[in-house]
Parts: sequence; structure tokens; C-alpha cells
Amino acid sequence: MKLTSYQQNLLSDTERLTAFYQIINEKVKGGVVYDLGTGSGVLSSWAAPLARKVYAVEKNPLTAKIAQKNFNSFKNISLIQGDAKNIFFPEKADIIICEMMDTALIDEDQVPALNSIRKYLKPHGDIIPCGVFNGVEALDMDIPYPCYQEGETSNPHVMSKLLIYDKIDFKKHITPEVEYRIKLILSTTGTVSGIRITTFTLLAPNYLCGPTPMFNPPLFWFPLT
Repeated sequence: MKLTSYQQNLLSDTERLTAFYQIINEKVKGGVVYDLGTGSGVLSSWAAPLARKVYAVEKNPLTAKIAQKNFNSFKNISLIQGDAKNIFFPEKADIIICEMMDTALIDEDQVPALNSIRKYLKPHGDIIPCGVFNGVEALDMDIPYPCYQEGETSNPHVMSKLLIYDKIDFKKHITPEVEYRIKLILSTTGTVSGIRITTFTLLAPNYLCGPTPMFNPPLFWFPLT
């Protein structure tokens, strides 16, 4: 399979890939699948042997060319190069795969893509992932800037329990702009100098996937205001 360097990093996240492979094999039972943001096409290639038809959508022209080469051996995958929000699909989907997640849905295309594409999902269809839980913790940490890597901090001191402040169901309209007032109860002494936001992905109603190095890494945010 041909890959970009970024896609190679994603494919090294075996925990994430194993979870998606399991859910795709459980959920795809014939019918039509959309794979939004297909990248190198690995998820489409897993869905294709189980589906009647797969529509793989990729916005980046270079990545789309790589995906097309990877799809050459599949007769039931149609690659669509373009923005998922602006595409007219010739038939409705039984399964929509939309694996473009980032921590707490920040700086990603997933929300507008799902809000635009949801009308193409059949009444009893499924979305993979089907939702997320967003949680926050108070920290005493030593970095004065936002980061996504645990290693950039020297063992941040957790000062509160994890509070799940938001639950999002992907089968329902998602409001792209939100504002929260969150009260965290401190369980230890120290100086609160930042927060950690962590997204837990609900791949299926009974399958919760936590953060992994390349998929929903926690966001450390400083300073508090």
C-alpha cells in the first residue's frame, strides 16, 4: 500500500487500527459505505469485501492519487476527490465512516462534514465513530503554551478528577460553536496553571476507544482565563 509519511505514522497506531478493523467487520454487512477523509484508503479496503459499494472521499488531490492506486484491485470502490460537504452522492449510505478526529473536535472538518452528509444516511444506518465524550482535568504544569504531547510536559500534576463535560451523538446535528462554564473541584493543593482536554471516541454504542498517540491525543492548554 502506498502512503504519505503522515499516513505511515497513522498506520503505526495499531491500537486505533485494531479498534476500527473490529467495528468495520462488525457493522458492514453488505450495502453502501461512505468513507469520508479516506486518506490512503485503508478503512475503505477493509470495508470493500463486506460491502456492495464503497464511496471513498478525499479532499487532498495528492492523497487522492495515492488512494486510487491502492484501490486498483477493488471493483466496488469509487474514489471521489473533493470536499465531502459539497458532494452529491448517487445513493444513500448504510454506514458512514468519518475518521478525521482530533482532540475535542478542535480544528477539524468532521463536524461540518457530518452535518452536511448526515442527510444521506439511511434511517437505520450507522456512523463510525458514532460519537465522542470530552473530558477535562485541572493541572499544575510547567509549559506556557498549548501542546498535544505528554512528553512536552514534565509530569503534570493532576489536581482534579476527570470531568466529562460534553457528549456528542454523531447521528444528531452538531452545533459547531459552543461555550462552556465548567466547575472543577480540586482534590489536591497546588497552583492550577492549565487544563488537559481528552476525547474518548465511541466507535459503537458498546465500544469506547480512548486516546492513542496518533488519535485524539490529549490537549494541554495554558493559561486558564
